[in-house]
Amino acid sequence: MQSPTISPAPYQRPAAEPRLTSLSHGGGCGCKIAPGVLSQILKTTTAMPLPPELLVGIETADDAAVYQLNAEQALIATTDFFMPIVDNPFDFGRIAATNAISDVYAMGGTPIMALALVGMPINVLSLETIGQILAGGAAVCKVAGIPIAGGHTIDSVEPIYGLVAMGLVHPKRVKRNADARVGDRLILGKPLGVGILSAALKKEKLDDAGYARMLSVTTQLNTPGPELAALDGVHALTDVTGFGLAGHALEIARGANCVVQVDWARVPLIEGVHALASAGMVTGASGRNWAAYGDEIELPANFSSVDQALLSDPQTSGGLLVSCAPEAAQAVLAIFARHGFDGAADIGAIAAPDPLSGQSKPLLIR
Repeated sequence: MQSPTISPAPYQRPAAEPRLTSLSHGGGCGCKIAPGVLSQILKTTTAMPLPPELLVGIETADDAAVYQLNAEQALIATTDFFMPIVDNPFDFGRIAATNAISDVYAMGGTPIMALALVGMPINVLSLETIGQILAGGAAVCKVAGIPIAGGHTIDSVEPIYGLVAMGLVHPKRVKRNADARVGDRLILGKPLGVGILSAALKKEKLDDAGYARMLSVTTQLNTPGPELAALDGVHALTDVTGFGLAGHALEIARGANCVVQVDWARVPLIEGVHALASAGMVTGASGRNWAAYGDEIELPANFSSVDQALLSDPQTSGGLLVSCAPEAAQAVLAIFARHGFDGAADIGAIAAPDPLSGQSKPLLIR
């Protein structure tokens, strides 16, 4: 069950108008505040008593908040927005909307509506370009079956677009990132490398085939989420975004007090990204990610700097990461396949910490 193809409206950038990516200091989920800095910021927030209806809050850095409405329904609420990762405005809107809606799927929910968040330099970009960004987002929401029911706009220095996305889930089917169990298999829904491709695009080193691959990954809605949440044996669910595979795997490890073991040879990569990374097409966010959490990761002796960059590469609209019982792994892969995620792969396992063996770091790359 693949998402319908979306055809952009005809668009030609005005000659005097700058490239969208030239207006942003960082594109897509690479704009995220580095995890170490974010952790310091959040330490200054004052804790408040939480209502029992709040099933998921900020305690485990999960993908969305979840509030129970009644015995059968819980509301999922999330927001995501960023600066341009591509120059085509329609494609930028598509990617941003797909990324924002993903957090609803990552909690096991079904999206019901969205609100648009729009910040644009109105004296720099034409109204046609801004309209194309919004049209791209609306097109994705149409595919997801939800309305854009409102939003908010500001005049800003850099172009910003995203959504507040809301969804519904049965309270017993909420999937957090912190509920992995020892012995689980770890399955990744999409290949890595979006940050590498975005770096190449910004440096005008990405060919048409590479751009097409980038769009294919970043505009594919993570629709398997609700079906995965309903499957017996699926224990934890998240999506891989700005902190890279390593960062989101570490969230699983910390939340469940376990060790995530990743078999690097089995991790799917977007075609061509290893060569691009070898040629220096790496984002600054990748390095900031590694600086924040690299000391929590055990790498093989022969692990290259290119592979390290891919491990921390910020993904925009990345894949779902599933922790499931071994006997459920094939069913999980079958669900991904039915939704058109042919590159989904079993990439590792969840293990118990074992200080006696010398393995004390929460993420082990093999």
